[in-house]
Amino acid sequence: MGKVYLIGAGPGAADLITVRGARLLGQAQVVLHDALVEPAMLDYAPQDAKFIAVGKRCGQRSTAQQFINKQLVDAAREHDVVVRLKGGDPMLFGRADEEMRALEAAGIEFEVVPGITAALASAATLQRSLTLRGVSRSVALATYSRAAGSDEIREHVNADSLVFYMGRDSAPDIAQQLIDAGRPGTTPVAIVEACSTPRERMLTLTLARLAAGEAQDWLDAAQPSLLMIGEAFAERAGQQADADDVGESGANALAA
Repeated sequence: MGKVYLIGAGPGAADLITVRGARLLGQAQVVLHDALVEPAMLDYAPQDAKFIAVGKRCGQRSTAQQFINKQLVDAAREHDVVVRLKGGDPMLFGRADEEMRALEAAGIEFEVVPGITAALASAATLQRSLTLRGVSRSVALATYSRAAGSDEIREHVNADSLVFYMGRDSAPDIAQQLIDAGRPGTTPVAIVEACSTPRERMLTLTLARLAAGEAQDWLDAAQPSLLMIGEAFAERAGQQADADDVGESGANALAA
């Protein structure tokens, strides 16, 4: 039996993987990697490693989770070091629990190596703290995506700062639900797309404008994005005087 490492690849840029993650990736004989993992990240692995793409992308045909679990087990029975490379952090919206359960059931040793999740990297891109003294004491990381047949969950409207993963296509609905739950339409919103990669862009607007669908034409369906909502994401004094101009200025593409 080999050992499986569930490694967080980080938000995108290859050099944002942890030192431990890069070291273990360099020892891998088999690498099962997500669709969101940048190609440059795979350069850390040996050239003769076997690479298996097992990505999931919203709205696109994806590899079934049960099949991924089986591939992990089969690979660990044939190789000493198997890496499951996941975008961001394995323990956040990464279905790591299902993979760990499958490995446990098969008696295969595994280790989780954390990574930088997109919410933290996006806050760095925006140069906005997720927590802000006197403004934001709590942060909720949420997803609008849910398993088929599960009950709809009212999101964490009481958190000061909200970060939605996998919410691009439902952004107007998310915004309207938050407004209906009592969030002011003037609440600042920041959208970060393809965080830390050369394709990175950001857009800033308000919750009311998001609910009106103003961001939908700007968003790129081929890129991952985060919705970041709350007063902590407001422009600092002197940066942007007129809130009506925020969306236009924020639409500029930023180099990673």
